[in-house]
Amino acid sequence: MSDDNLITDSSDLIDFEFLLTPDEIALRNVVRSFVDTEIRPNIAGWFEKAHFPLELIPELAALGLLGMHLTGYGCSGKSSVQYGLAALELEAGDSGLRTFVSVQGSLAMAAIYKHGSEDQKNEWLPGMAAGTTIGCFGLTEPDSGSDPASMTTFARRDGDDWLISGRKRWIGLGTIAQIAIVWAMTDEGIRGFIVPTNTRGFEAQLIEQKLSMRASIQTELILTDVRLPSTALLPKATGLRGPFECLNEARYGIAWGVMGAARDSFEAALAYSKTRTPFDRPLAGFQLTQQKLVDMAVEINKGTLLALHLGRLKDAGRLKPHQISLGKLSNTREAIKIAREARTILGGNGVTLDHSPLRHANNLESVRTYEGTDEVHTLVLGHHLTGISAFR
Repeated sequence: MSDDNLITDSSDLIDFEFLLTPDEIALRNVVRSFVDTEIRPNIAGWFEKAHFPLELIPELAALGLLGMHLTGYGCSGKSSVQYGLAALELEAGDSGLRTFVSVQGSLAMAAIYKHGSEDQKNEWLPGMAAGTTIGCFGLTEPDSGSDPASMTTFARRDGDDWLISGRKRWIGLGTIAQIAIVWAMTDEGIRGFIVPTNTRGFEAQLIEQKLSMRASIQTELILTDVRLPSTALLPKATGLRGPFECLNEARYGIAWGVMGAARDSFEAALAYSKTRTPFDRPLAGFQLTQQKLVDMAVEINKGTLLALHLGRLKDAGRLKPHQISLGKLSNTREAIKIAREARTILGGNGVTLDHSPLRHANNLESVRTYEGTDEVHTLVLGHHLTGISAFR
């Protein structure tokens, strides 16, 4: 391996790069370069203006990042670890950009890839991988977030067609999507449907005035007697197993991504502490500051090691749902602590968009909530440990 490929992260205490293959390092470097040139210089303005940069979608597609862990149908077929590294680097830029890749690839595309017919895969996945077709994933409802089994969106048969009515909320990309994967209750249980967003009766409304994930698109979907042909039904998805298999893909990516937000927060605090000179010495030279920096770096190393281990398990076909819950719960919880602690080192300057930690902390409030709250993942792990479900 050439030394030219080596990147030394200031938080790395364990020579993490030693654990990666040359292909993984190369992919990581490409995504980091993209973030440094295209996202980092602009993200403060995008966040302040609540703007999602649509112009980056073709570039993300050209890098092979849309549905990158899927094989065939125009997808790049990368490993789970490569996908995780890409998620980490994107979220070091901003959670909103990593979320776009997650919604498109791990949710909407994965739903079609895992549960769709061959005709559905051929019709939709190549355009989604190319970024010319955007998808969203409609599961969460205004009154059923952590309990999707209680969804009220209902699909009923009408001859050979389906009629769907209901509402979905906190749906990423809804206002720019060409298709929505909508999960609805039926007389046969929960089923998934591919809904073209130009179908009569389908409406997407932007959720505005957010305090978190401002450089992203979050929406509410309203479906009023949306008529679909029988070919819109995802044939291989029956019950909650269908959406949960997609959610686990997204949760896996989150376990990696949040460590990018944590690392970027740490690096911002470390750099600031070396140049800020209260009491005639660098802030980094004070014991309390060094303790904060060390505690942050220790957790970043632990969290990134956990994410890598989950990735190796996933690539070996051995990753279990409770292990994904462990990664999502632990890494997100620690990442938000790190972002908040990093902000304290920046003092009053840390509440401005000149610095990234508070932006990351605000974003992580959303990341900590979506794809399963801390409480939900705690109960998943509790069920695994005790054999007793505390949900019902």
